Amino acid sequence: MTTLEQKRHFDRIIERIEKARLRVNNHHIVKIVAASKYVDAEAIRSLYAIGQRAFGENKIQDLVAKSETLENLPIEWHFIGTLQKNKINQLLSIRPHLLHSIDSLELAHAVNERLERENMSLKALVQINSAYEASKSGFYPEEASDKYTQIIEECPRLQLQGVMSIGAHVEDHDIIQKSFETTRRIFDTLPQASICSMGMSSDFELAIECGSNMVRLGSILFPK
Repeated sequence: MTTLEQKRHFDRIIERIEKARLRVNNHHIVKIVAASKYVDAEAIRSLYAIGQRAFGENKIQDLVAKSETLENLPIEWHFIGTLQKNKINQLLSIRPHLLHSIDSLELAHAVNERLERENMSLKALVQINSAYEASKSGFYPEEASDKYTQIIEECPRLQLQGVMSIGAHVEDHDIIQKSFETTRRIFDTLPQASICSMGMSSDFELAIECGSNMVRLGSILFPK
C-alpha cells in the first residue's frame, strides 16, 4: 500500500469514527489507539507519518523492542494486554502513557509496590469483564465500582483514569451492545474517570455509540 493509499484508508476510518461520534453528540471526542501487535516497527512508523500518535502493544517484549527501535519518534505507548506480575519491571522501564488492563486487586497492589520502589506513578484503566466470559480477564460488573474505589484508596501510585472492556465475543449485535452499555453505566458512576476504552476493529462504531471515548484498532488500521 502506498503512502497515499494508506492515508486515504486512514481517512475513511476517521470518517466512520466521526459519524459514530456525532450520533452520540457534537462534543463527544474519541481517541484512537493503534493496536500494533501484528505489525513490525516500520508499519508503525508509516502510520505515525500520516498522523497516528498512540500505539498499543499486547506483549511486554514487543513493547520493549518496538519502543527501542522507534525511540526517535515521540510515540505515545499504551500497554493493552494482560500484564503478568513478573513483567512489571520491564513495563515500567518503558514508562508507558497508559496501562489498560488492571484486572485484579493482586495486580494493582503488585504494580503499586513497584511504582513505590521506583518513586514513579502510572496512569491506568481498570478492566471490566462486562460480557461475563471465562476467556476474558477483569472484574465482573457487580464488583467493578467497589474494586475501582478500593484501588484508588490502596494503590495511590496508580492514577486510575477510567475503565476498559472488550465487547462480547458473539455474533449477536444486541448482546455486544449490552456488554458495552454495562461498561458505560459503570464508568458514569466512577469518581473522576475520564476514559472509557471500548471497541476494536470489528465493533468500534457500536462501542462509540454506547459511549466509548477510546478505541483500540488493529487489523483495520494495518490491512494486508
